[in-house]
Amino acid sequence: MINVKEHISQLIAEAVRQLGWDDAGAGYQLTEAVRPEFGDFTTNFAMVASKSLGLSPRQIATDLAGAISGLTSRYVDDVEVAGPGFLNFRCSREWLYEEIRLAVTMGVATYARTDVGKGQSLLLEYVSANPTGPLHVGNGWWASYGDALGRLLRFVGYEVSTEYYVNDTGGQIRQLGESLLAVMEGREVPEGGYRGEYVQALAARYHGEKNVTAIGRFAADEIIKVIRLSLEELGIEFDNWYSQASIEESGAVDHVISVLDRRGVIEEVEGQKLFMATRFGDSRDRYLTKPNGDFTYLAGDIAYHYDKLVVRGFEHVIDIFGADHQGQVPSLFAAVEALGCDRSRLEILLGQMVSLQQGGERVKFSKRKGNVVDLAELVEMIGASAVRLLSLQSSIDRASTIDIEQVTAKSMDNPVYYIQYAHARMAAIERMRRERKIPEPNLAEADLTLLVHPREIELLRVQARLDELIANAAMERAPHKLVGWLKEFASAFHGFYHDCSILGEGPEITAARLLLVDSSRVSIQVVLGLLGVHAPEQM
Repeated sequence: MINVKEHISQLIAEAVRQLGWDDAGAGYQLTEAVRPEFGDFTTNFAMVASKSLGLSPRQIATDLAGAISGLTSRYVDDVEVAGPGFLNFRCSREWLYEEIRLAVTMGVATYARTDVGKGQSLLLEYVSANPTGPLHVGNGWWASYGDALGRLLRFVGYEVSTEYYVNDTGGQIRQLGESLLAVMEGREVPEGGYRGEYVQALAARYHGEKNVTAIGRFAADEIIKVIRLSLEELGIEFDNWYSQASIEESGAVDHVISVLDRRGVIEEVEGQKLFMATRFGDSRDRYLTKPNGDFTYLAGDIAYHYDKLVVRGFEHVIDIFGADHQGQVPSLFAAVEALGCDRSRLEILLGQMVSLQQGGERVKFSKRKGNVVDLAELVEMIGASAVRLLSLQSSIDRASTIDIEQVTAKSMDNPVYYIQYAHARMAAIERMRRERKIPEPNLAEADLTLLVHPREIELLRVQARLDELIANAAMERAPHKLVGWLKEFASAFHGFYHDCSILGEGPEITAARLLLVDSSRVSIQVVLGLLGVHAPEQM
């Protein structure tokens, strides 16, 4: 759809130039018509330009329609004035048929691609759950979001690197070591420690010195291996695993504190380094060292972001945090600005919590108490594709509840099944074509103008939105919009499949409909691929 919209925008621009209205109408909208009787597209140009031109919207719309009607257009059949001054455009179906040609010719690798990223280097950090226990639904739910966002950004032209920040040092690692040591010595795990079968298993495998830091590092390393496997089961791999311990051991934290000190934003308070974060919009100043000399978590995080933005020089950095990290966001932005970087180079997205429901009861989890809902167990229960689709169907900033029983049902009420079944039907049509020895359709010779059934036009209209939708979803960091498109597209295809005989009519309409199925298959595979969801051949 983005091509025909650009074409109409160019018509409007040329008509505006001819009318001498060059500075009018800035920020007007051109949108798809909400109802068929309003045509295909509509614009509010006349309302937006009315004040600057000193004319009524109706007069502007009438003059603009006349100017546009005098221009040659391959797609626009008619322009009409509606209501107080809307312009409605009625288009020929040729622009829809071109979507079939584009999809079949370009294939999954290039169809619906845009270049809005323009090669900008971008580092995407996500998951980064503390290695104090296996990934559970609470801290791993947005892993699919991060992976899908990375795929989406690459698809529109960004140079994306993905990274997992391993918090393998500090108090939580010592606490993990204390928990294992207590189990090894037959003592009660200390208050605030970690419990569960995984702690028992790790304690049984440790045979080194009884030092809580050494034990904690051992456990963290082993847990990271489990986390890697859990993510691989979801089809997620990171370009880099970045160790917090490596930052501290390399002297990078000391260095970044000295950089801030040279910039005049560090004060010494009773032997502690205090970052004057309030100068940069934070609610209070922040300590970067503790009374015992250890670095605070924020100090390591500032050094990590200095490494991202300055040392490695990424043009843009995206962090995906859980909502429980909201408090550290102003501090990070303050630090980035204090280091002399434009804070617009850092983008922080916050994911809200997810709840699981089974048998009408809410499933609870706690890593410390040992009653976690393992992400790997959920993947084993409902499948990686289901986990990914379900975690992507809502905006990241909205809390969601997942009903386990609904998503394991093989019925059209299950959104995962409904979407994947559409692709399975497309694959089945191709198998039937071969079995019946129906010739493969020739794109150059097929008469696509035979596709006039309302179900065919509806399917093509949804498909035609795809390139614009992908570009918008990338720029808005909104993979959930692709899931919404999949649901709409699957519904349109199931309707087409039900109401249109694809292989049972004459050879000309069969060829046209087979090409429509081919283009539909390319479209759905593009989107499923961006979301990391399997496209099944049969179900």
